[in-house]
Amino acid sequence: MRILITGANGLLGYKLVQLLSQQADIKTIATARKTITQLPANVMFRELDITNGLQTVKVLDELKPDTVINTAAMTQVDQCESDREQCWKANVTGVENLVAACSKNNAHLVHVSTDFIFDGTHGPLTETAVPKPINYYGESKLAGEQAVEQSKSSWAILRTVLVYGVTPDMSRSNIVLWVKKSLEDGKTINVVNDQWRTPTLAEDLAMGCLLAAKKKASGIYHISGEEMMTPFDIAIGTADFFKLNKALINPTDSTKFKQPAARPLKTGFVIIKAKKELGYQPHSFQEGLAIMATQL
Repeated sequence: MRILITGANGLLGYKLVQLLSQQADIKTIATARKTITQLPANVMFRELDITNGLQTVKVLDELKPDTVINTAAMTQVDQCESDREQCWKANVTGVENLVAACSKNNAHLVHVSTDFIFDGTHGPLTETAVPKPINYYGESKLAGEQAVEQSKSSWAILRTVLVYGVTPDMSRSNIVLWVKKSLEDGKTINVVNDQWRTPTLAEDLAMGCLLAAKKKASGIYHISGEEMMTPFDIAIGTADFFKLNKALINPTDSTKFKQPAARPLKTGFVIIKAKKELGYQPHSFQEGLAIMATQL
């Protein structure tokens, strides 16, 4: 089985490369806009910018993957709000290019989406919940989903929530690493306690992608952790685990933060479908922190 990963230089992409490279029956092809220097010896690399339609078709025509796992996206929510052209290009045009190339080559497409397609009025959410994004990032990711659903080839959409984890060269942080570093540096941090999520370990999301690829899953799946937590809960849990000073963590609410993009207050996912149909089993948040601790 030949699996091509887009965005292989991101957190999820990195975890996928590591996971797939350990599967004897899978030939892994890592792609990104820039060369990745450190890859497992059995992983092939190709430069690929999915916003370039001609290049996308050319790479898939040449490599003939059985499955494409699309982790490439513009995910900085506030930047998406201010730079809408680039956001749309990455999250919609790029997906349309992949859909066309997958359809041409009869490749199964596993596309990663987000809880930010929902308005945050309730949660946790099942796959049948009606999307209603409240920021431009969510709008673009919903449009990307709609492009996938129109594919002439087979597809699965995996939505996820607040991904955390570690890579050897972290170009971007995430909530757990931010809390850990801030407390280690003795900084006081304000963390919201009125937003609810089901935080997702990057290794778990990678496993969800692999399961969907192997089973050639069809349709929409919610892939996340199971515990409904606020960012404040996550911060306290991180401080406790790493034995840091949680007195530096101040609870606050969303009204105190002025951000360009609105955030949904309550999402989180019901993952019964993924458990039943894919065999997906996520780690608990405490288990996720323990896994991270071995990699730091």
